[in-house]
Amino acid sequence: MVVDVSSQVQTINTVRGRNLLTEQFQTGTATVVLADQLGYWNPQNPASPYYGLLLPLRKIQISATDPTTLVTTNLFSCYITSYNYRQSQDVGEVSTTTLTALDATQLLTLATVSTVTGATAGELTGSRFNDILNTIGWPAQMRDVDAGLTTCQADPGTARTASSALATVALTEFGAFYIDVNGFVVFQDRALTSSSVAATPTAFVDSGAGIRYVNAEFKLDDSQIFNQANVTAGAVTATYKDQTSIDTYFLHSYDVSGLLMQTSAVADDWARAMVASRKDTTIRCDSITLNLNMPDYAAGVTAALTLDYFAPITVTQTQPGSSSITKTLQIFGVSHSISHLNQSWFTRFTTAEPIIDSFILDSTQYGLLGTNVLSY
Repeated sequence: MVVDVSSQVQTINTVRGRNLLTEQFQTGTATVVLADQLGYWNPQNPASPYYGLLLPLRKIQISATDPTTLVTTNLFSCYITSYNYRQSQDVGEVSTTTLTALDATQLLTLATVSTVTGATAGELTGSRFNDILNTIGWPAQMRDVDAGLTTCQADPGTARTASSALATVALTEFGAFYIDVNGFVVFQDRALTSSSVAATPTAFVDSGAGIRYVNAEFKLDDSQIFNQANVTAGAVTATYKDQTSIDTYFLHSYDVSGLLMQTSAVADDWARAMVASRKDTTIRCDSITLNLNMPDYAAGVTAALTLDYFAPITVTQTQPGSSSITKTLQIFGVSHSISHLNQSWFTRFTTAEPIIDSFILDSTQYGLLGTNVLSY
């Protein structure tokens, strides 16, 4: 049963995105506040059209229609984890029910795996990803899985959540695991998570030609520097460091264990690629915020509704002294804050450099074009 409750919505807040320090996409969250003057959301009200249907983990689909293109786009798919009730206290106040929801990462976290059928040594990361999903019975029609470019060791056979097992596969690949706006479980290999896939960036500017924005967070610090990587994959270990970066910024170590690559040569390439992508720092734009209610903002509305993970953007901000900052980045997070009461809609894109820089894909400097499996 599918029910349209858009006429009851007062506010919607959604958050999806990647943690830049852990190199993993986080569980997406949503809160939806619904007007409930007739008690429809009371699970004990037999007069409610939803009677008997108000249960945890019912699916929500949040979508929006672009008024210019008339195209309807999904913004978020998630599952209700709680219903919270607030009764009106004063005349004119509206009783509300707040739905708190999480994306399908929550379902994958609730499922545990130990023995993964078919997870033998030598299979590619995409096959291993599918093996894990098969083990928990995840529907094949709700997946978008790349083949992968790295071969795996046999599955370790330890008890862990399905979400952590999938995240390990993605990190081994230098790829990405996330839930998309349609609720699909997605695995992208490193060929699609690098800057080499960048199409023409969407330009955002604070003045002049381009899409206007209301705020951009620029920052220069050392929080994303890693100049030494220590990798463990079963009995395979590798360490790589960049002494010039260490001399400049002091030691910043990235330690990861439990990966699945088969050989020390592949682990060494992984460590080299991590350090090559993270050994230096520059000013960055952590996020930009769009106000979709600005006048003459059709391009901004379309961007807010259609841009998603890995989409390339260019952000330009005017600085004092007739200077400016321009950065070309990828989107790694999308949040929407929508209020029917205030007639407002703000969209925030969190941004970062690519997971792995495209110049590394084409460079022999870090040994990435050898004969080992991680070669690009």
